[in-house]
Amino acid sequence: MLYGQGIMRLSHLFIFAVAAAILPLSPAALADDGGGPGVTAKPAAEAIAKPPHDDAQPKADPHVDRSGRKQKGAASYYGKHFSHKKTASGEPLDPNKKTAASKTLPIGTKATVTNTENGKSTEVVVTDRGPYAKDRIIDVTRKAADELGMKKDGVTQVEVKPVEVPATKEQEKAAVQNPPQ
Repeated sequence: MLYGQGIMRLSHLFIFAVAAAILPLSPAALADDGGGPGVTAKPAAEAIAKPPHDDAQPKADPHVDRSGRKQKGAASYYGKHFSHKKTASGEPLDPNKKTAASKTLPIGTKATVTNTENGKSTEVVVTDRGPYAKDRIIDVTRKAADELGMKKDGVTQVEVKPVEVPATKEQEKAAVQNPPQ
């Protein structure tokens, strides 16, 4: 009988050990980082040294393409409800200036946008992030859309060729504040 009870205890311990190994820890157990021998507490966030950032240089963003390569895809234009709303550059959207939104081009980039369906082109400055509609590579203002001949359809196929990519914050700011007219 003692032999059977010992096996029973061992099987309970085995089940407990397996359950402990596969069940997630509670948030309280995960938050406890200070107890027990050999356990080293994590340093406070303030104690972790961060490399200084040079404010003269634009921040490195893995999604930003500074290569100057052409992009091809669909373009759309900003609706009226975006007029005078703040853009990613900090400037309000002016539908009477030739600016654009790009997911990948750096803010302040001057680019030539060419409508591949009719051959018309215009120069814009990237002042915003987007477009957020699927499969579109650029949104342009109404003025740029007029010059591209795309206002009737709303969406057209374009080629976007970066002409000038800013290397410093000052160049970025100057380009955003002085877009093509």
